[in-house]
Amino acid sequence: MSARAGAGLILLLVSAAACGSGASGPAELHVYAASSLTDAFRDLEPMFEAAHPDVDVSLTFAGSQVLRLQIEQGADADVYASANPEHMQTLVEEDRVREGKVFAHNELVVIVPADDPAGIESFADLPKATRIVLGTENVPVGRYAREALNLAEERRFGAGFEESVMAHVVSEETNVRLARAKVELGEADAAIVYLTDASGSDRLRVIHVPEDVNVRADYLIGVVSGSSHLEAAEQWIDFLTSPEGRSVLEARGFVGE
Repeated sequence: MSARAGAGLILLLVSAAACGSGASGPAELHVYAASSLTDAFRDLEPMFEAAHPDVDVSLTFAGSQVLRLQIEQGADADVYASANPEHMQTLVEEDRVREGKVFAHNELVVIVPADDPAGIESFADLPKATRIVLGTENVPVGRYAREALNLAEERRFGAGFEESVMAHVVSEETNVRLARAKVELGEADAAIVYLTDASGSDRLRVIHVPEDVNVRADYLIGVVSGSSHLEAAEQWIDFLTSPEGRSVLEARGFVGE
């Protein structure tokens, strides 16, 4: 083979390799969402991808405050869904998220093991539990639980109710799924979680929180300012708030706008 022909062959191979390496697949959309959205968003993922075959959704779940810190530290997120308006507002004020839009609501319930060893029949019985699990104060579900206990003391059960419950808190978890797991495993007598996290387990029994002391959780979603997939991020939010998306959320126990 002549030197000229050899050089031409090398150039051809290099060009082919370059074309192959430049082949683009589906855009990977990174959605960061509060732990309580796990089941609903996993339901929505294949539905969205079927409607948008050029997008591959990657879901990351954790406490809203953990995800906020990760985004502040430069995490490769395209969409942020929070169970706490304050975490969303902080990111908006820092110009890290374009804006936060309310897309769903949740409420609190008490969960106990199916065999209920502590004999908890109502919210008023919560002080009977010797092992109670809450979210930490920085986690939305933990903050809302403390608000509900305070309201219960003021409006229903009188002085000392909140203190008697808090005295039996043996674990504070960083997300609601961890709190639920403690009860499912028999490591706690009760936990205060979201309604959406209480269903679907035959190892749990649900006790509703009285309406006048319950605290509604607002869920917000927004596009992360540094996203490299802005169109896909907007498509995810549009799909989430569409009739099809809302039906999935409602099936998982969320209340729509």
